[in-house]
Amino acid sequence: MPKLAHISDLHFGKVDRRIADALHDDLHDFSPALLVVSGDLTQRAKPSQFQAAADYLKTLPSPQLVVPGNHDVPAVNWFARFLTPLENYKRYITSDLRPVYQDDELLVMGISTARSFTRQGGIIRPEQLIDLALRARQTPERLFKVVVTHHPLMPAPGELRTDLVSGHRQALQTFEQVGVDLLMSGHFHLAYSGDIRTHHTAVKRSILSVHAGTATSTRIRHREPQGYNRLTVRLDHVTIQPRIWDGGRFVDGVPTHYTRIDGEWWRDEAIGR
Repeated sequence: MPKLAHISDLHFGKVDRRIADALHDDLHDFSPALLVVSGDLTQRAKPSQFQAAADYLKTLPSPQLVVPGNHDVPAVNWFARFLTPLENYKRYITSDLRPVYQDDELLVMGISTARSFTRQGGIIRPEQLIDLALRARQTPERLFKVVVTHHPLMPAPGELRTDLVSGHRQALQTFEQVGVDLLMSGHFHLAYSGDIRTHHTAVKRSILSVHAGTATSTRIRHREPQGYNRLTVRLDHVTIQPRIWDGGRFVDGVPTHYTRIDGEWWRDEAIGR
């Protein structure tokens, strides 16, 4: 049963070092098969912030799959923003903007949604979906398929702000066609999960959407503390165990269990488990 750790929105430049140190220890205690980092590694995309983020990531468990977020694109330097938006990200973190991890049970594919022409939102382009579909179709159907973006494809419950990634309708059509099972994202600094069809009623395939809050940043929303997700997955069952900062250490939050029955994901409490 593969174990995944999902951290997001580190925001180096606005990091609480005590939390970052505790996160380091907590992740090593968990020893995941893959560490997923879903964007916003920096606060202002400065070289010094990317260097700090890169140095920190090197201390965390590997392998890692990392995608950039909108804060990893320069906000003030307009020349860099529009001509070389992810130059520092590629220099310090990784030049791979379409990362892939595969083992005997998992296929995890990352999509960069960070763009120059939008400050908060993101974009998925058709050529990215073509590449993802080709990769997915070249792997065995039995693999559990995951897609990682920074920007979400499903809004947070009760939030007026959506910031859903542009191109999400075409993306969801592609994810249906290639049999994606689970989506992972960040951006809102809020942790939540659910079936993508609760918001996108035209989608026929049941796909889980799992979102992580901010792992280490002082920029919290709605007083939700820093945290991250531990996931255990198998083909028809997913457990999401949130780890929440309590002011001194990371502790377990309330876990969520999903079981897939006749092709549909259900929370276990909804089926009496």
